[in-house]
Amino acid sequence: MLAIVRPRLTIISLNIEALALGVYLVRDAFGGVMRYYTSILHLDALWYVPDAIAMLCLVQFIAYCIIRNRSIMATLVLVQIMLSLVLGYIMLGTANAALSAFKMMLPVFVGFCFCDTNLGSYRKLLSVIAATFYLSIVGVLLTKFYVMPWVGFKYESFGAVREAGRLWWAYGGDDQRLMGFAADNTMAAFFILASFAITSIRKSTRWCLAFGALAIYVTRLTTSKTTLIVLVLYLLLLLIVRMLPEKSRFVAIRSIALWSFAAIPLPFFMIWAASGTVPIPHSTMFSILDRINNSWQLPFVYLGQLMPIGVITGCGAGCFNYPQKLFSPLAAYWVPVDNFYIGTYLMFGLPFAVFMVMVFRATFAVTDIYKLTLLFVVNMFTITVLNYGPASGLLLISLSFSGVFTRKAAVQPLIVPTSPPEEVLGLGSGGLGGYRGTSPKPA
Repeated sequence: MLAIVRPRLTIISLNIEALALGVYLVRDAFGGVMRYYTSILHLDALWYVPDAIAMLCLVQFIAYCIIRNRSIMATLVLVQIMLSLVLGYIMLGTANAALSAFKMMLPVFVGFCFCDTNLGSYRKLLSVIAATFYLSIVGVLLTKFYVMPWVGFKYESFGAVREAGRLWWAYGGDDQRLMGFAADNTMAAFFILASFAITSIRKSTRWCLAFGALAIYVTRLTTSKTTLIVLVLYLLLLLIVRMLPEKSRFVAIRSIALWSFAAIPLPFFMIWAASGTVPIPHSTMFSILDRINNSWQLPFVYLGQLMPIGVITGCGAGCFNYPQKLFSPLAAYWVPVDNFYIGTYLMFGLPFAVFMVMVFRATFAVTDIYKLTLLFVVNMFTITVLNYGPASGLLLISLSFSGVFTRKAAVQPLIVPTSPPEEVLGLGSGGLGGYRGTSPKPA
């Protein structure tokens, strides 16, 4: 009886994370559309469907990574997150802030549930991601010519009134910051970048050149400089990798992913090199100099005033993030951190630094080129973006980190394969240049 039931349970569990990622992606990439129409149709509860599915992923994370894989790292991460939620409640002082912080962390567990699977094996999910890429481009182009009804639309969330981004102009130019279906220009650009990076892995070089050029043009319309730079860099590296001999391509991809971790200390180098430099209003360097002088330093100044020990322990989930901005009496101390690693360190402290060391170590054994590709993308993109909202951004980050919880890493010493077998990568005759999966999952 167990032999009959167990395979069925495995099939169901393996699809939960794919379903969660798919619905999060649809909700967030089309956030303006979804917020507007669910509100006017009085179907606001539909907005929280992805979070309900993410709760199942939290259960699956415990059952799969902690109980089955016996991962000490997974156990410690879960305990640390729960302790940080309690600490965040003490720090922020309201139940709404604590609830918002808990909701904010749910996508993390969705991404972690991909720990022992290859993203390339989810055929239907990849189709959803590809559709997101095409529709995100269409959305940005449409907002260039039409004012969408959700622009400036106000809605309520956990008792706080929020507003879809308004159409506005970039400093020093006539280009509008186009927001597409996401109702936010930075997130519209991010979904183009992330979905292009994932979709391009299975596509031909001609497709990558054609749609990569289109993606660069559309991203430029959003005026998101960070996304534009990362997209151009990714496309160049993609072409270079595909010009290499086929046996060398995977090693090159993993090397690029590993070297992308060098971007983590880059903000601290920029602070050392340019701190105190007065930015010229409306200049090209104004944004980055504002981050150097304010966004990356002021949170630590305020943390030293509010909770000095927080420099080591962190100040709890939600602090110096949108739960503090929207729901806490400490909203006056909120600063837009604009860097994922700095923002996460503020919340979790030294344990997060230890976790990232383990993620880097585990990357040497990762054989999923989708995870390696996402590692490069998120490490470069999050230099100037916090990426905790919308939820899909944080989900893709945790997915790229999920290799740290693999069964192999949990039960035996780290093994560093120089060239993973073809069945692990799911490679067909096309190699890494537009390959076909050998045994895709149904979702």
